[in-house]
Amino acid sequence: MFRADLFAGKRFLVTGGGTGLGRIMLEKFVELGADCVICGRRGSVLEETAKEVMAKHPGRKVEAHTVDIRVATAVEEMVERIWANGPLDGLVNNAAGNFISQTKDLSPRAFDAIANIVLHGTFYVTNACGKRWIAEKRKASVISILTTWVWTGSPFVVPSAMSKAGVAVMTQSLAVEWGRHGIRLNAIAPGPFPTEGAWARLNPMGDSDNRYKNRNPLGRVGKPHELANMAAFLMSDEVEYINGEVIAIDGGMGIMGNGTFSNMLSHTEDDWRRIREAITSTNASDRAKRS
Repeated sequence: MFRADLFAGKRFLVTGGGTGLGRIMLEKFVELGADCVICGRRGSVLEETAKEVMAKHPGRKVEAHTVDIRVATAVEEMVERIWANGPLDGLVNNAAGNFISQTKDLSPRAFDAIANIVLHGTFYVTNACGKRWIAEKRKASVISILTTWVWTGSPFVVPSAMSKAGVAVMTQSLAVEWGRHGIRLNAIAPGPFPTEGAWARLNPMGDSDNRYKNRNPLGRVGKPHELANMAAFLMSDEVEYINGEVIAIDGGMGIMGNGTFSNMLSHTEDDWRRIREAITSTNASDRAKRS
């Protein structure tokens, strides 16, 4: 679909690039000739991903940086270290957090756990890169991974829906403000793309795969390579006139009216108790991997 040297000489940062869809996009960029940087909180996972991708694509370089993007000073320090090895040509804001919950059960800490990553962290990384591109008069491209909820909202994922909507507005605002500097900002709004980490919190009971398929015009969930192809398309200099867009890739699920968690309105309090227990177990497992 793309020529093998499409990104030759380019260097991209993928936040949350160690696993899931972030890793899929990373591998696509490297396959097409780019060197990449990945960042996240699980250093051992990032290092392993970098080694595996470089072994698969000899001659390409993947750097791994452990960082908590919720902390502005940590982001600034990381970007400074990245630039010490050479400037970036593109950024993918992929790092995120989300879980299913009734909004009435959310604590301020639970809300912040999502908003501080998705909204604040995305801005910190984008601005840290953007100000350097502007100072250096360097063209660049930014892609943020959103959801179709940015247009409709969604029950039971309110912190994510609010934060992702904020990133959508950031995308449109900076596309105008920074366009004169040759910096493009676009976003991808995926429908259901099952990945191990996210799916464990959004589908904690493991019962919704068929439900998603039944509610989608194409009768299936997304395939990871489809999202990677979209990211490569938007990152490419071949489509430099695309700027400020949020593009859905959901099989038409959103326009069918099925792009939210409204199907969970019939859940009982006992259903929600079991969901909380499953998510708590997943969180404990993830914390153990970071220690």
